[in-house]
Amino acid sequence: MASIKPSVPKGTRDFSPTEMVKRNFIFDTIKGVFRKYGYQQIETPSMENLSTLTGKYGDEGDKLMFKILNSGDFWNDAENKKLKEENFEFNSKNLVPIISEKALRYDLTVPFARYVVQHQNEITFPFKRFQVQPVWRADRPQKGRYREFYQCDADVVGSDSLLNEAEFVLIYDEALSKLGLKDFTIKINNRKILSGIAEIIDKSDNIIDLTVAIDKLDKIGLDGVIKELMDRGFTADDIEKIKPVILLEGSNAEKLESLRSALANSATGLKGCDELETVFNYIAGCQLITARLELDITLARGLNYYTGAIFEVKTNEVAMGSIGGGGRYDDLTGMFGLKGLTGVGISFGADRIYDVMDELNLFPQATSQSTQLLICCFDKEGEQFALPILQQLRRNEINAELYPAGAKLKKQLDYANNKNIPFTIIIGSDEIESGLLTIKNMQTGVQEKCTANQILTVISK
Repeated sequence: MASIKPSVPKGTRDFSPTEMVKRNFIFDTIKGVFRKYGYQQIETPSMENLSTLTGKYGDEGDKLMFKILNSGDFWNDAENKKLKEENFEFNSKNLVPIISEKALRYDLTVPFARYVVQHQNEITFPFKRFQVQPVWRADRPQKGRYREFYQCDADVVGSDSLLNEAEFVLIYDEALSKLGLKDFTIKINNRKILSGIAEIIDKSDNIIDLTVAIDKLDKIGLDGVIKELMDRGFTADDIEKIKPVILLEGSNAEKLESLRSALANSATGLKGCDELETVFNYIAGCQLITARLELDITLARGLNYYTGAIFEVKTNEVAMGSIGGGGRYDDLTGMFGLKGLTGVGISFGADRIYDVMDELNLFPQATSQSTQLLICCFDKEGEQFALPILQQLRRNEINAELYPAGAKLKKQLDYANNKNIPFTIIIGSDEIESGLLTIKNMQTGVQEKCTANQILTVISK
């Protein structure tokens, strides 16, 4: 058998023990903030029925879904279809429904909407849930963009109060501040404002084309957006009306004032302005820890299900895409048969946050230490003596290991150094006879004698 070079698919990664400690630091911090605000954790399957996911993310999203081939002779089903229908052609559009009935989830929001509808009789509304699981997208891998990555989502359904939007701003601010980020912006917009812009140029039917184009302003610039809009059927007159709105400047209050003037003939657009003002007023009564809250009219996020507020979070310390985003989706559960249930949610991009924190060296030193103390023994007698001490340490919540007897002391100490274990205890015949243990600080090299009961005191110095 030919040897196979070990590798992982492009856009995926292995995580070492050290990396997992750092990742868990991120997850635990975000989960702690979610729980503080009253959110409860759920999980959904890695795969969903393809029909559940299709049509919820726009054409681009549908193309980026990883489809799962049906088990069995799926190609025979396609051949039979061809025999029965003379005009049937073998192309991706026709084949996918035949050979694939499931897909890996693209995000956590649509599966959550499915969960709410399926379990509606078991849920107390408003329902506040959080979810930390991987998602998959068949995107082109690049810095900060992976095909498999984790999302940390929080959503509330069954409440139309804009207090929820305000609390999500506070959640982003608190969680990212606790993770050590010192300069980040929470951008906010409202889909109703975007609809109002489409209304004033009589292009309501082209709202998706409009939002997809202006959402790319920071990537392709104004000229690029204008070209894309022209390619999508917008006229020069349309663009002249849109341009001042896209290029709004000033404080959030000044931007809102300009928008109210520009959208004076659009009831939908004015309602969006009112909703944003309400959120800003809530936040005005709370002092943000670190975040800057900015109204960004170009923020569209390109997802079809947003109907109200839209969020996006970007760090200003590192060149990186968004590290969080979300919005309100009033009609999402209606796609699954449950009408009139409004929802709003946000997501943390855990993998991008990891990369940002790693680049800025923000992880606490303790997160690289899984074991706090290693017991080293010279022989089996020392091993037997050490085992009760080891269990006593663990009962006191100290992460401790006992290196199996037989290896040279240098090898045992090298093991401690390679794992960044800060303390070691060396047990030989003298320690067994006297009951005094030699504890060594691996960072300073300082050694001292202590009893088993004094170990905790030495470690906590």
